[in-house]
Amino acid sequence: MEYGLYLVFWYGIVHAISPDHLVAIANFSIGKSKLKTMFITIFFAFGHGLTIYLLAIVLSSIDISDYILSWGDTVSGAVILGLGLYLLYMVKTDQIQLQKHIHKNKEHIHIWYGKKHSHNNNDTSGALGIGVLMGIGGVRGAIITLGAISGGEVGLELVFMFVVGVCVVFLIFGGAMLYINQNLLKNKRNIKIVLATTGAVSVAVGAGMLI
Repeated sequence: MEYGLYLVFWYGIVHAISPDHLVAIANFSIGKSKLKTMFITIFFAFGHGLTIYLLAIVLSSIDISDYILSWGDTVSGAVILGLGLYLLYMVKTDQIQLQKHIHKNKEHIHIWYGKKHSHNNNDTSGALGIGVLMGIGGVRGAIITLGAISGGEVGLELVFMFVVGVCVVFLIFGGAMLYINQNLLKNKRNIKIVLATTGAVSVAVGAGMLI
């Protein structure tokens, strides 16, 4: 059983490295402060992991067809596609705002989407919601793998180790996004390039999941 726990932990890592998860985190965390980036990553990981955790426990004891479970992948694909289109729209309509100020002899940069004098502070709650929706898409593979390792029974320990593996990758990727925010997004041109690239990748990944 101990070997199975380690195996599930690594499966969680492999599961989290998929493009749809990383693209979702990037959509929310680009241009955010250090604290905001970490909160967004943690909230997404919590929403995603908790959803998979609960659904895996419930659905493993219910006889449900694979066709119905496959609709979770459709939901995830639609979410990623929508996020990508939103980013591209923001770039196209020049609704990417950049503001700089000096605080304690250190330059601070604030980036947000929308009108010049409007601020949207719903990033963390939005990341939580997207994590939940994408957790619905990931539960099918989780149930199959966890069930195979445990001989058909999905226990709490297996699901917990899977979630831990997922969270490790999300936090590492959140750190990478923080590096990009602090070192590359110094002017509006760079911001628009990064956002347009992220949006295009999101559209490609989302469309690929729906085909």
